[in-house]
Amino acid sequence: MDVRAAQLRALRWHDGPVVDLERIAAEIMAYLRALDESATLRHHFRHADEEGGLWYIEAVPDRGELIVIKQAELTSAGQLHRYSWEHLEDEHGGLTDQAIDPEEDPLEAIPAEEFQRVWTQ
Repeated sequence: MDVRAAQLRALRWHDGPVVDLERIAAEIMAYLRALDESATLRHHFRHADEEGGLWYIEAVPDRGELIVIKQAELTSAGQLHRYSWEHLEDEHGGLTDQAIDPEEDPLEAIPAEEFQRVWTQ
């Protein structure tokens, strides 16, 4: 078996999905940015998790769903992690890719000012 040829085939196979993932990430960022920049109606929520952390969410309506465009996690240790189209993910987590339903999800509506206070810390 020609190991080098097998490695090259594997690299070519792997290159395709990597490029596709980059393209998909760019499309997601563009979609979320467009929602953020054009939104006229914004909803804000808070959620307490099992570890004592608080999640703050800003969502906008799109095609009948509420899409999360900004999300901040204030951990029980006091660390703040922020996610948006500008920073989709890191080693601590990432912006949810799921639409939210305030009637089914355990979310508490909060004033925009409360969300902004946490977001801009």
